[in-house]
Amino acid sequence: MWFSVDVVLPCLNEAGALPWVLDRMPSGYRAVVADNGSRDGSPALARKRGAIVISVPERGYGAAVHAGLLATNAEVVCVCDADASLDPAQLPRLVDELLAGRAELVLGRRRPTSPRAWPPHARLGNSIVAGRLRRRGVPVRDLGPMRAARRDDLLRLPVADRRFGYPLELLLRASQAGWRIVEIDVDYRPRVGRSKVTGSPLGTARAVRDMSALLAGLR
Repeated sequence: MWFSVDVVLPCLNEAGALPWVLDRMPSGYRAVVADNGSRDGSPALARKRGAIVISVPERGYGAAVHAGLLATNAEVVCVCDADASLDPAQLPRLVDELLAGRAELVLGRRRPTSPRAWPPHARLGNSIVAGRLRRRGVPVRDLGPMRAARRDDLLRLPVADRRFGYPLELLLRASQAGWRIVEIDVDYRPRVGRSKVTGSPLGTARAVRDMSALLAGLR
């Protein structure tokens, strides 16, 4: 069956959030849950709600997103976190910008709905890494865990990272390819459960260190 938009949801133990996320999926948008080894019943829960579920044995955010992308068949592909921090109902705003021809990559720039949604340490870490991207010519203020692009375009980008650095490399490669990158404000809610990367100040510091080292090594 053909869908107008496929939505890749990288997933690792998100059973508490998936019902809300999947219930908020817009009409004509198909959820593709790329499960990265969940042990909390997330895959079965997603299937019951009509999502396509693929198992991704290779651990890492980038591995899950890339496997999900390969499993899609729509012209337009979105990516959205599966932790209920982002509202899939806002995806059409990104897709409309893409289909209007104003960009090749549209990012959801996070706007917190409450102080709990984006702890200061995580927000600062994002700002530091985004600033380093801007110095490389990438016009972004946020690393954009919600995004939309055409499937064929994404598959042509030489993104090699299969772990947490995937969004960073994606943005750099898109900029190097001459893509127009646009940010659209989206709501950012408190996530369900704890972040696997920036859930603490120490975790954020490590993520900033590792992402900065990764960016320095990308050419």
